Amino acid sequence: MIKGLMTGVAAFALMAGMAHAQDRKVNVYNWSDYIDESILTDFTAETGIDVVYDVFDSNEILETKLLAGGTGYDVVVPTGTFLSRQIQAGVFMPLDKSKLPNLSNMWPDIEERVEKYDPGNAYSINYMWGTTGIGINVEKVKEALGADAPLDTWDIVFDPEQLQKLQGCGVHMLDAPAEMIPAALNYLGLDPNSKDVADIEKAGELLKSVRPYIQKFHSSEYINALANGDICLAVGWSGDILQARDRAAEADNGVTVEYIIPKEGAQMWFDQMAIPADARNKEEAHEFLNYIMRPEVMAKASNYVYYANGNAASKEFLNDDVIGDPAIYPSDETVANLFTVTAYDPRIQRVVTRTWTAVKSGQ
Repeated sequence: MIKGLMTGVAAFALMAGMAHAQDRKVNVYNWSDYIDESILTDFTAETGIDVVYDVFDSNEILETKLLAGGTGYDVVVPTGTFLSRQIQAGVFMPLDKSKLPNLSNMWPDIEERVEKYDPGNAYSINYMWGTTGIGINVEKVKEALGADAPLDTWDIVFDPEQLQKLQGCGVHMLDAPAEMIPAALNYLGLDPNSKDVADIEKAGELLKSVRPYIQKFHSSEYINALANGDICLAVGWSGDILQARDRAAEADNGVTVEYIIPKEGAQMWFDQMAIPADARNKEEAHEFLNYIMRPEVMAKASNYVYYANGNAASKEFLNDDVIGDPAIYPSDETVANLFTVTAYDPRIQRVVTRTWTAVKSGQ
């Protein structure tokens, strides 16, 4: 009887353990259209950890959920400027680096830049980095502005006379004040990282001056709109515009899309993977991050989304049209002309939000 009972208990414990192993999962919240989905299925096949994958399209949406708490997510992907204040708010847990041996693959130069947002790289790993610039339909823009008009400049966005000429063929702008206000400040010759209220208001006035010619503000629609020839200019993220370029080329629809890093400079940004402090599946989250940091995995992600990544060891696995494209991996000279910004404190953030609302409403 006792032996049978013990055998039954052992069997039950084994079955419970197997059930628990089968139930392992990681809940990931990432930007839309931002990973090769085969990475997720390969991870599950290798580890037995199911990936529950949700997407968002703005840092503001992610931050609202994180600050409210109880998101249910185990891995999230904020941009560095937002990450820094979320760290200060206690949103994330420090990474257990003993569980992340693939950290040795990361790129020291990128880690050094990210330390502005995450001192000691204690809370996050870099997933992708890139720039915020201008995407154009080359033929339509030249037709509207003139064949010899310089296109490597923010003038085509922030000069009302020039943008008005592009109104007829369609202009989209990022619905992202943390991107657009620094770009406007830089164009005005002011510090793009300024936290001065008067400076932010000047940027707002500049943006209001071109507001009548902007068809739409959003965070993702411009990819297809550019690729299909529905618009001729978009201020957007480098990888998105390069995806539009390639979709147009694949469709062979007569649309030529080009990505421009303006000569006046552009913002360099970093999207970081981090683990919320209230994550339920912390062990699985670490396994997911360590898997992502494999060189061939990170390269597969970059080859899909056309963004540079912070993994130095991945370079040998990148497609030639990724590693060899200066719009994705800019030259040292171009990088020297890029700027980064830090997070706004709550008081200045209210000014920024109010300014951006006024810009979008045209008031």
